[in-house]
Amino acid sequence: MPLQNIDLHQQYRALQAQLASGWNTWNTKSVLSHVLLPYGFNIQICIKNTFISGNQYLKDSYISSKEARPEKITPGYHAYNGSYTALQVEFEGTVVKVETGHDAEDLLILITPEKLAWKNPHIVLETGMLWNKPGEVRKKKNQVIAQFADNQISVSSTATVLEDFLPVNGPYLSVELNGTIGFYTGRQRNLEEIGLIISDKRNLYDSALKAYAPLEDTYEALQSVIAWNVIYEPFGDRVIFPVSRLWNDFFGGPFVLFDWDTFLGAWMASLGSRELAYANAVEITKHITPGGFIPNYAGGYGLGSPDRSQPPIGSRVFLELYKKFKEAWILEYVFDDLLRWNRWWNEKRNTNGFLCWGSDPLPEPNNGDCNNWQAAAYETGLDNSPMYDGIPFNTETHKMELADVGLMGMYVMDCDCLFEIATVIGRKTEAEELAIRSSAFNRKLKALWSDENGIFLNKRTDTGAFSHKLSPTLFYAMLSKAPSQAQAERMINEHFMNPDEFLGDWIIPSISRNDPAFAEQGYWRGRIWGPMNFLVYLGLKNYDLPEATQLMIEKSNALLMNTWQKNKMVHENYNGISGNGRNADERINLSDSYYHWGALLGFMALLEVSE
Repeated sequence: MPLQNIDLHQQYRALQAQLASGWNTWNTKSVLSHVLLPYGFNIQICIKNTFISGNQYLKDSYISSKEARPEKITPGYHAYNGSYTALQVEFEGTVVKVETGHDAEDLLILITPEKLAWKNPHIVLETGMLWNKPGEVRKKKNQVIAQFADNQISVSSTATVLEDFLPVNGPYLSVELNGTIGFYTGRQRNLEEIGLIISDKRNLYDSALKAYAPLEDTYEALQSVIAWNVIYEPFGDRVIFPVSRLWNDFFGGPFVLFDWDTFLGAWMASLGSRELAYANAVEITKHITPGGFIPNYAGGYGLGSPDRSQPPIGSRVFLELYKKFKEAWILEYVFDDLLRWNRWWNEKRNTNGFLCWGSDPLPEPNNGDCNNWQAAAYETGLDNSPMYDGIPFNTETHKMELADVGLMGMYVMDCDCLFEIATVIGRKTEAEELAIRSSAFNRKLKALWSDENGIFLNKRTDTGAFSHKLSPTLFYAMLSKAPSQAQAERMINEHFMNPDEFLGDWIIPSISRNDPAFAEQGYWRGRIWGPMNFLVYLGLKNYDLPEATQLMIEKSNALLMNTWQKNKMVHENYNGISGNGRNADERINLSDSYYHWGALLGFMALLEVSE
């Protein structure tokens, strides 16, 4: 590795080391687990009921789940550094509020019962070392003592510690929940002191939210859904925030990072944390495959997608981070990877100058879905979009037979952003290469304009016929600035503002309302997605289209607030008819109810006030 690259890597690792320190909800398995990094000492809050029930003990706690779980978590405030957290947990009819705060290096926990459904429930603090970190933890009288090579930490309670015999592997404290109780590390404290300190932390968080007035609820939703999903990932010794803890678990743990989801999350995090923004954007970039592309997903235990990528938006995110923080080193650190990815699209997804989604050939099937239509559909990021119904997959070229407007709009934007990045860091030769490539694909994209239909359309590469499936991705042409102002106005007036297609109480559905698939409301078949709205918004910002831009901002934020203000949930996607994140009669897997990119629906409004 060249000396300059080593220096950049060391600078980035110093940022990661700064992130991976102190108390926070680092453990992906439970939002009631508080871990001290870099030691890996874990304090996990559990609930033990004391009556006959099938659910005697709550250990791991999740905000969202694919399967029914015994607990219901309502997330509250969460500072990025863990200095204050709050949530409500309901278990077997008992409801408690759990708040935590930092006092210097100490962790303080305040547990307040809001409803007691049975007599004498117990709060159990399980302790231990995670991820095989070195250290010794033991019970000593009414305390737990954690011993490390250079430090010792005691854990105590303001309540009477019970002699409670539980099948728990490590030392624990058990107390009766007969009123508000406290736990703390370090010096002795009473309940009043813990309450005052935590109240101060809560007030500080409240004050910070007021800076976003009148959008404080919007910012709270965005920060909370990111902060509650921040984890420590031991394989890579890194801090990241995957889309949700649910998806980490579903992919076998301890993490999964999706391509465009992760980049967009990094951009959102930049409002409140430079370090988290850099971390997520860098980590997905550094998962670049030997083939030269950022994968659809990368997970633990070598899981990944070596046959396919996902939407190329990484360079736009890094350029925005540079504009905000003015640090060219981060651009230098990732530029070569982003350039390899840009070249890969041209080399592997090019059909006569048009870009098509695909799946690279591999010796053996990857999870049973590579080298076929479904893998190419996964590459789109729109797994079951009606746009691709009936589109052939060419087994010789390993691409769909469809020139894709959305992909080409994003790719030209990628070329243009990489051109700007190359200019900033003095890569003149590469800048010239990118300018040439941008111009070539811009010309080809213009050929997908249908004057008869007043919109850019996907086009079959085998038959030459336009596809008349209308999706928000057709508006992505505006990301490239290929449309003229007159063409952009036609697209908006004839399609975006058309109530038979995209306009409605809730916008913007993932397929037009008059498409037969819209009524299905199944994943990308009619539901509303934050990233789609956000990318259309970015395209609108390239043109003089104030009414449509304002509609997109206001209606998107209203959709986010529709569920956030009811139940503090940020959904993966939303019903295009009802606006709900998840209806009682809908299949549970239609929408993860705490998925960070749902907050993109409010991010647009926050960007407008931060400009």
